[in-house]
Amino acid sequence: MKIGRRGFCIGLMGGLPSLAAGFPALAATPAGMRYKFSVVVHDNPNGSFWFVVTRGANDAGKVMNADINVQGSGDHSKQAQYVDAAVATKVDGLVVSLADPGSLKASLQKATQAGIPFISINSGVDAWQQLGALTHVGQTETIAGQGAGRQLKSAGGTKLLSIIHEVGNIGLDQRANGAEESFPNHSRLQVDLHNLPDVQAKVKSALLADSSINAVLALNPDVGNATNLAIQGANLGGKVKMGTFDLSPQVIRAVQSGQILFAVDQQQYMQGYLPIVFLELYRNNLNVPGGGLPVLTGPGFVTKANAAKVLELVNAGTR
Repeated sequence: MKIGRRGFCIGLMGGLPSLAAGFPALAATPAGMRYKFSVVVHDNPNGSFWFVVTRGANDAGKVMNADINVQGSGDHSKQAQYVDAAVATKVDGLVVSLADPGSLKASLQKATQAGIPFISINSGVDAWQQLGALTHVGQTETIAGQGAGRQLKSAGGTKLLSIIHEVGNIGLDQRANGAEESFPNHSRLQVDLHNLPDVQAKVKSALLADSSINAVLALNPDVGNATNLAIQGANLGGKVKMGTFDLSPQVIRAVQSGQILFAVDQQQYMQGYLPIVFLELYRNNLNVPGGGLPVLTGPGFVTKANAAKVLELVNAGTR
């Protein structure tokens, strides 16, 4: 007895016909043809978080023999324009982050009408099905926020401040809402991601103005680094417990030193890599992963116990 590539038994019991007879081999991308996939995100694709997503998408493109174009903007109307442009060039598939699903609805409808499949990533876990995505790749932000709130509360925090760095980003709101569910004594501070010195100043002022705040949660690694500098600058190191979302070398080193308790890791390399593989499988074999549920990449937690190993991967550009 031998096993065919699809797992069927061939020549079972000698005289029975092959179950694999009549089944064509899995279709491959035609020789000389390369699919073109466009990735459109809601921030600078070369920023400290998104460049890892970009790396994942490009690495998958090399493996799958596909052309990858990554674009992004924090201006949601411009993000929609990038999607429109991709549709106009008749790409073979789209990967889109849904920080503001409403701003992309019309553009994604155009993609669907043009027969272009798309997968959502990162933000939009509650919106992808209504918009017609094949699946969503990311983490459930509310659950991640709940976990972060629990960790800060168990570390002795009694009042939590969450730092919101982008107005209207549904994922950030979900993170903060989740943290509030597990740590109800909670307030929020609005800052601008693109002005990190001001972030540091505002966080420092908030902590000095309210001495009852002894736990802080940042929702982005750059904001996390600025928040840590604010805590140290206010001479509150050790008094104010801090956690952050997402990774950067500075954040990991602060975790190693004990200045930051943990970083929530959503493994964004997979958010770039997996959708390219999924689109290739869909184009070639009509495979749709997830079974109607999102494909989760997190949350995981980087702490002092595993920070050294993770830092090696962060420096390599894959975490």
